[in-house]
Amino acid sequence: MEFRLLGPVELYTDDGQSVSLQRRQERLMLAVLLLDPDRVVNAERLVSVLWGQRPPATARATLQALMSRVRKAVRVAAGPEADGQVRLLALGEGYRLSVPSESVDLHRFQRMVERARILTDPRQRSAHLTAALDLWRGPALADAATGTVRERLCGGLEESRLTALLDRIDADLAVGRHRELVSELAELVVDHPLQERLHGQLMLALYRSGRRADALAAYQNARRLLVTELGLEPGPSLRGLHAAVIADSPGLDPAFGSGSGEAVVAAASGAEPRTASGAPGRAGSAREVAPPLAVVPAQLPAGVAAFVGRTAYLSRLDALLPDGTDERHDPTIVTITGTAGVGKTSLALRWAHHARRSFPDGQLYMDLRGFDPEATSASPSEVLHAFLHALQVPAQRIPAMPAAQSSLFRSLLADRRMLIVLDNAQNADQVRPLLPGAAGSMVVITSRNRLSGLTVVEGAHPMHVDLLTTAEARKLLANRLGAERAGAEPDPVDEIISHCSRLPLALAIVAARAAANPGFPLAVIANELRAARGGLDAFDGDETFTGVRAVFSWSYRALDPRAARLFRLFSLHPGPDIAAPAAASLAGVPVREVRPLLAALTGAHLLFEQSPGRYGSHDLLRAYATELAYVHEAASERAQAQRRLFDHYLHTAELANRLLYPGQQLMSLAAPSPGVAVADLAAPPQAVAWFTSEQRVLLGVINQAAENGFDRHTWQLAGILTTFFHRCGLWHTMAATQQTVVTAAGRITDSAGRAHLHRSLAVAIAALGRDDDAQAHLEFALDQFRELGDSNSQADTHMGLVWVHGRLGQPELGLYHAEQALTLWRKTGQLSGEANALNNIGWWHAHLGHYQQALAYCGEALNLHREIGDDRHGEAVTLDSLGFIHHHLGQHDRAVTLYEQALERYREVSSRYYESRTLTRLGELHLAAGDPALARRTWRQALAILDELTHPDADQLRDRLAALPE
Repeated sequence: MEFRLLGPVELYTDDGQSVSLQRRQERLMLAVLLLDPDRVVNAERLVSVLWGQRPPATARATLQALMSRVRKAVRVAAGPEADGQVRLLALGEGYRLSVPSESVDLHRFQRMVERARILTDPRQRSAHLTAALDLWRGPALADAATGTVRERLCGGLEESRLTALLDRIDADLAVGRHRELVSELAELVVDHPLQERLHGQLMLALYRSGRRADALAAYQNARRLLVTELGLEPGPSLRGLHAAVIADSPGLDPAFGSGSGEAVVAAASGAEPRTASGAPGRAGSAREVAPPLAVVPAQLPAGVAAFVGRTAYLSRLDALLPDGTDERHDPTIVTITGTAGVGKTSLALRWAHHARRSFPDGQLYMDLRGFDPEATSASPSEVLHAFLHALQVPAQRIPAMPAAQSSLFRSLLADRRMLIVLDNAQNADQVRPLLPGAAGSMVVITSRNRLSGLTVVEGAHPMHVDLLTTAEARKLLANRLGAERAGAEPDPVDEIISHCSRLPLALAIVAARAAANPGFPLAVIANELRAARGGLDAFDGDETFTGVRAVFSWSYRALDPRAARLFRLFSLHPGPDIAAPAAASLAGVPVREVRPLLAALTGAHLLFEQSPGRYGSHDLLRAYATELAYVHEAASERAQAQRRLFDHYLHTAELANRLLYPGQQLMSLAAPSPGVAVADLAAPPQAVAWFTSEQRVLLGVINQAAENGFDRHTWQLAGILTTFFHRCGLWHTMAATQQTVVTAAGRITDSAGRAHLHRSLAVAIAALGRDDDAQAHLEFALDQFRELGDSNSQADTHMGLVWVHGRLGQPELGLYHAEQALTLWRKTGQLSGEANALNNIGWWHAHLGHYQQALAYCGEALNLHREIGDDRHGEAVTLDSLGFIHHHLGQHDRAVTLYEQALERYREVSSRYYESRTLTRLGELHLAAGDPALARRTWRQALAILDELTHPDADQLRDRLAALPE
């Protein structure tokens, strides 16, 4: 039995038979246990190594499944004769793997190196170290650990390897093998340019080979590298060796003294050599200027038209503008705080629009929803994802971890002047990850809370906004009602101001009612407000809100009963905004009947139309509507309204999905409830527009459905959204959505629902690079669908495994699962699925070099797509596959024709990314045919699309264009 960690992780039986561990996570888990044999490895550490700082909710269950497979593999390798020497046990909160230490190559290497170092004969020492180094077959854990996990686990191992190599070279120098060492050392200094000990060994080998000038040149090369990379001169030992070479010191001769040369090498490298990985670099002071953005973000919403006063606050904000002349190294942060409805957002937006020209790199805005009574507050990761997208970071390049997202955001802003408005922040922790790290940019934050932590720690400038002065309130009413009307009734105006507590929100509502009824004396309105006071309990006993609630009550009571009901039901919507079909579903009325109701609510300033056809509301009004709903709507009525709302989003999403992906096998939905209005979508562009405009709402709907026990809506909507989010690269959003569903999974007793849930989650996490986790979820889903006898869903899951194995570079397994999907879809008669599977089988045969088989399968897929006739995208993908096959068969003209037909189909259905992929392959075809000019034109078309999509493939294609001959 043998365990190999020094290279790819491998496991062998006593007779040399390899025991397979197919999944990377299985190999990584085995490696972690073998690094600490006979010691308990805590389960938390294993979870951290396998999934990082944010493990999935299913981590512990997945860990147990992985451990079961590792235990089985270890038993197979040990064989029946192991006699208890090999045991993998669960102990407490961890696992312990007991194996003979000589069975692990790493531990044999360490013992061999230790033995070599006590040997006095350099020839024997060189032989022992050579044997130890021969155990290495490549980088440690080469096929198991990547990224930061690899650094954590393998950094010390690689350093030990290099140190042993340097010791072996010392021994070889001591026995006079300097000529043989020159070429090896020349390669090593390229691989480890900051390792001074290597440079010293190369200088000594060159000098002893009679190449004194080359030895001096090697020193100059080492010095240049150290100065350029680290800003450091060589250490005293290397400088001493340089001086000795110049002086032809007798001490450099191996015949001098002991003749070993070790003392000279040690002097050249120093008693305390640098680590094998080289000294860490130091960042210079100069920073590159950030490249200009193709589209400068300008995200500020429109300000309030009738804004009045606040001159002192505006002047103070002007004074805080960063001008680039001070010596501050931190961004300018301003917190605008005050009570609800006092006008914090209006003030921030008024000043931001005024100052936007001072920020040539753009303005970012986000409502953090910190005080929304229904919607979940925006997480820092959600905001960072949106901001990074606005800064044109491709979705595929946005890190998964929030800390990494924040770091990237700070890096992008480091050399830019941007204004960031963070509206309705709940607390300091919500905004800290969103702050720039360098001077030049400015952040304006609004909140009902003081955010004192930002003032103390980040040096924010606090600005507490008070109520309007009486003079400012009079001016606001005069601006809205006309100076003549307001001036004619000064006492009623003052009474209205008093009832509104000088809050801009309340004054705006009253002004809207008065403006809509120009014949009403203002005294009548003041009397109505007086009568409305006390109709509802005050917010938290605050006298300010007693007046505001009276204003709300007065405005609400003036509504038509149907509009009043819609206002109450609006509180059941998760926000941040709503379109007419969703509002109609809430109320259970046709869309044509809800539009006048929305107009009435907008006219009363109880809603506002923040963009054409989309309506929002102040969170104070939403809180008021929530209270009214609980007073006037029975629990059964609220539940029915919620069900209609969730049905609206579920069935409209399903319609949009069918328009975009007509060949996709969709889950079966129950009929929508009576009164549900499904959005009128008729073409793919409308479907894309709907998904885009409703993205934030859909996330809120999934959360709200999960919280309120609508489990079927939760997992079905999350599953339907997977394809669109995947196509748009919204993988972090998709993963967050699926995680919400996983959290609610304990209540989902429907086996089909759980299976669909795991399949959707697999797509999300595979797109984020967690392919092994995705494979585990897909295998679980596949087992569930088999038990249910759902052949179509089994086939869909097999196709998910095709994709994952393709990402893992396993074409044989991809081919296997495509063949399984084909068998199942032929059994059920699902023709679109059959065509898709046939094309995938052909594609993988092509990648395995089986071009004639590939041609047959893809040709059959194309015929079937054309027979069905409703999936232009699927037909285009198949045409692209055929173009690829004919290219590799050397049939240039036929390949060009097929690629051009694929492009035509992609353009019909606006599949821009797929169009760029085919253009890229068409360019490769032209280049192979000896036409670099045509290849350049074709690649430029592809690059234009990739740049438009901010896709990471653009950089690689740009490099290929640059490498083309002129």
